[in-house]
Amino acid sequence: MPWQRRVRQAGPMAVAVLAAVAVRIVVLGFESGDYQHFIKPWYDFIATHGGFAALAHRFSDYNVPYLYLLALLTYLPVPALVGVKIISVAFDLVLAYFVHRIVALRHGGSRLPSLAAVVVLFLPTVAVNSGMWGQADAIYAAFGVGGVYFVLRRRPWLAGAFFGLSLAFKLQAVFLFPLLLALVLKKWMPWRTLLAVPATVALAAVPALAVGAPLGELLSVYVHQTAEYTALTLNAPSIYQFLPADADAAVIRPLGVGVAGVVVLGLCLAVGLSRERLTVPRVVLMAAATALLVPFLLPSMHERYFYVAEVLTVVAAFHRPRLWYVPVLVQVASSLAYLHVLLPPSGPRSAEFAPTAEFRVLAALMAVACASLLWATFQEFRRPVTQACPGLESPSEAAPPSSSAVEPGATADPSPVRRSGCTPPAARCRTGRRGTRQRGR
Repeated sequence: MPWQRRVRQAGPMAVAVLAAVAVRIVVLGFESGDYQHFIKPWYDFIATHGGFAALAHRFSDYNVPYLYLLALLTYLPVPALVGVKIISVAFDLVLAYFVHRIVALRHGGSRLPSLAAVVVLFLPTVAVNSGMWGQADAIYAAFGVGGVYFVLRRRPWLAGAFFGLSLAFKLQAVFLFPLLLALVLKKWMPWRTLLAVPATVALAAVPALAVGAPLGELLSVYVHQTAEYTALTLNAPSIYQFLPADADAAVIRPLGVGVAGVVVLGLCLAVGLSRERLTVPRVVLMAAATALLVPFLLPSMHERYFYVAEVLTVVAAFHRPRLWYVPVLVQVASSLAYLHVLLPPSGPRSAEFAPTAEFRVLAALMAVACASLLWATFQEFRRPVTQACPGLESPSEAAPPSSSAVEPGATADPSPVRRSGCTPPAARCRTGRRGTRQRGR
């Protein structure tokens, strides 16, 4: 029976999810320095200043959506440390769901989407970030990856709203914004749908405004964040690890921002001006590439800022298995950087955040991952596209669900092709390598 088949298929996935949660429970009691010096004082301030009413004051350098969640915790009979980590772990699951959905666009009907979701749940950086560190990177990443999914499904307004939610939680959401520029240039997304991003950010600030938060403070929170750290790298395995420890950060930082902007803008224009149409694998590779390249080139990056890249490189490897080594390189570099922060080595360092030989090795690994992913993306645009629907790569990906998987009397979900506005598989034309057209069967 169909329901029995679904139970058998869901069983291993449920066991894997429970195992991933169990791994996080093991380190639930660990208190990181960030929790002790930032998150716990924020929680205590909210608890002693009237819960949500405390948001009228400035006491945190985070934007207010995350503070809403902390405020909600103060009303619940849950220890602060446990509550903070439960929130992050819950968004780990949301993140894994969207990974599953993106991989299913290519491997629908197989177990690979579930495998991709499980791989992401067990990534050392993902598990440590939420379960041990208690950080909130899973929140903005879940919305960002969700935005990529809705982009692929050709639902631009919903995609814009998800990118807006991602930006409302953390400024690092901008690492995916070059993808939006390229999609607009390729007319994959109407430019007006980008208005959903600032509109969502503005709506997210309304509850704080309602309790008396100054508008100027809400508008400048990310400005204050960018000015808070002046070092060229904050334990990030980025290109700035190759500079000498006495490099003049005041000069190099603006130059680095400018160079990163020129490189990323040039790549976006190259995609926008190319005659190649977009496909799911191409968009996935572009998303992974921008999420990896931007924090690698920008100065003053923390070690956690490759979080979205760590996830999207896994997605890219499931779309193009030859890239299996890219998420491995990214994961090794990021995981060792994490350990340096959470379990710092004994003995004094010559200077805070000064480049070391060990971090130069990690930066070299990240550089190889960046170069490999960019080259793979370039090669992907050179591959011939053999069908007329730009949203999917092959007829098998666009085929509607098998009738055997639908219960009697139920209506099957419309195929991704129909929902994206493309011609159904049974009626579309195929374009061969030389551009000749043949009537589809």
